[in-house]
Amino acid sequence: MKKLFLSSSFVDVAEFLEPFVGKKLKHKTITFIPIASVPEEYKGYVDDDKKALEKLGLIVQDLDIANTSQEKVKETIEKNDFIYVSGGNTFYLLQELIKSGADKVITSEIENGKVYVGASAGSVILSKSITYVEEMDDKTKAENLKDYNALNSIDFYPLPHYTNEPFKAAADSVFKAYDSKIKLVPISNTEVILVEDNKMSIAGKR
Repeated sequence: MKKLFLSSSFVDVAEFLEPFVGKKLKHKTITFIPIASVPEEYKGYVDDDKKALEKLGLIVQDLDIANTSQEKVKETIEKNDFIYVSGGNTFYLLQELIKSGADKVITSEIENGKVYVGASAGSVILSKSITYVEEMDDKTKAENLKDYNALNSIDFYPLPHYTNEPFKAAADSVFKAYDSKIKLVPISNTEVILVEDNKMSIAGKR
């Protein structure tokens, strides 16, 4: 059964994770993948999310997929209980996931029922394609990425930071351009998309 916890800002919705998982998180392990933040100037949200995960009792294992062998990437993702992928540049994230082979491992683990926690770019990356977020992220940061087809683990397109600065204008623009073309699911920083198998719901308040 698929179990996906897709947020804009994990720290703002951390309280919903344990009830969603349905068991105590203390001493459980989570693979922490912050690669999307590398090209960004501001990275404070990565530490905020990590602290929020630790506060829940989770043992956080950092995984630098850009500087780790494909074998170790696979081993780490498979052995830990949960997966977390941070926010940042979605195009750079996709480039590095493909390069490291993490994209296939994550997809396989999701299919096997492992809980996946995404924040912003980490949520968008599960869509069929990330083309729709071009106005939110600078695709030139991923100079080796030629194809925007992503992990395709969900049949909708998360639109993070809806109504929240500094992304409000960009999110509005994406909504106007794509709402009639694809199944957009806008969420604010205080909302989270919960996916259990093929059922999707939203927790939190806009």
